Amino acid sequence: MASSIQPVSPSPRLPLPPTRRPHNSALLIAIVSLLVLLVVTGSLIGQHLLTGTGTTSLSVIATGPFIQLPLNTTQRNDLQHLSSYMQDKQLASLYVARMSLDEEVGQLIMVEYGDTYYSSDLDTMINTLHAGGVIMYEFQMQSFNQTKNDIAQMQAHAKIPLLISTDEEGGIVHRLINIYPPRPSALSIYESGNPAYAAQQGHQVAHDLSALGINTNLAPDVDVALIPNAPDQITRTFGFTTDSVIQYAGPYLQAMQGDGTIGCIKHFPGLGDASIDAHFGLPVVNRTKDQIYSVELAPFKHFIQSPDRLENPGMIMPTDVLMPAIDPTMPAELSPIFMTDILRKQFGYDGVALTDALYMQGISQTWSMPQAAVLALKAGNDMLLGPTGVTQMEDMVNGIKAAVLDGSLPKTRIDEAATRIIALKMEYHLMPAIPPQA
Repeated sequence: MASSIQPVSPSPRLPLPPTRRPHNSALLIAIVSLLVLLVVTGSLIGQHLLTGTGTTSLSVIATGPFIQLPLNTTQRNDLQHLSSYMQDKQLASLYVARMSLDEEVGQLIMVEYGDTYYSSDLDTMINTLHAGGVIMYEFQMQSFNQTKNDIAQMQAHAKIPLLISTDEEGGIVHRLINIYPPRPSALSIYESGNPAYAAQQGHQVAHDLSALGINTNLAPDVDVALIPNAPDQITRTFGFTTDSVIQYAGPYLQAMQGDGTIGCIKHFPGLGDASIDAHFGLPVVNRTKDQIYSVELAPFKHFIQSPDRLENPGMIMPTDVLMPAIDPTMPAELSPIFMTDILRKQFGYDGVALTDALYMQGISQTWSMPQAAVLALKAGNDMLLGPTGVTQMEDMVNGIKAAVLDGSLPKTRIDEAATRIIALKMEYHLMPAIPPQA
């Protein structure tokens, strides 16, 4: 994904399978019993607790994350087990039930900012408007200490820990070039012929990001390159077949997430056959439904349904692409057919879906950012990328709230999205998996 401030390549996002989060009455009873016991015995540490009815009162952690990365053996093991995720989901719903509508809606937004430092504008989006995440670009990360300090300030001013993200793919999308040496591109990793090299790069990027306080990498790109020298895909893909993408993106994602960095596979449902860059227009892919399912969608389905939990993406990013064989009217990231019918129901993804930047031309030529935000949530997205300052964020928040109040956007959809986001933060130990204080 790219910024209007700095032209760079785009980044979409996706969710998980039914096998990942089934309903188990015995387990749920055990979880509820555990929660009651925790509350009664007063074992709440006092970190990031919610008090009152509908307002958040969370203690500030000056250094941001609650743990030191890399993950220890127990934390890594937690990521691999379904029961831990189910507990996080139950706990997250308790937090969401105590939030005001403003707080909930704020959590659904990943903001951008135009300054090269921690500014009052960014502080307002984080502290007053309750942003759930921040994305950073190359021009905002000039040195190791400056970047680490800015991120520490962001986390210190956030009532709920932030998802701090960047697109650190390697190759032509290298946001940390001012801090770390250039990384190999996805294509060069594929050309090495060695999946272990992909894993090594996954470990390395997780190490480098976590050292700065960045907890989310909007990578890997799991598009299947179908057009030579496609404008938005040059060197960004792990080869030219579904099998090659799975073979190399898999070890990369597994290593990165195993080291505690949230991965985000993109660009759902696939940009491999797009002949124009979605930053400058709406790509149209005129392939058959069978072709799209067997090629473009296949890597997403594989990672969502992988029995290896570390291959299940923490996030998925959809993007602006029109595939008339499946939905002839709506770009994929605004399409209920793609985001709910296929991603959620057919593939079973129950994780966080993060939109690509809603200011990109494929969307903004037709809809305002608040309109696109409402459509994205209705379609099945959880988190919205795009506002670049307080005014744009306020407009987006007000647009979403108006849609909730007039009944065109169900409040349950807001609750579901906020719960997924808080659960993800617990799952990756960004906030403690403990219930809010009664």
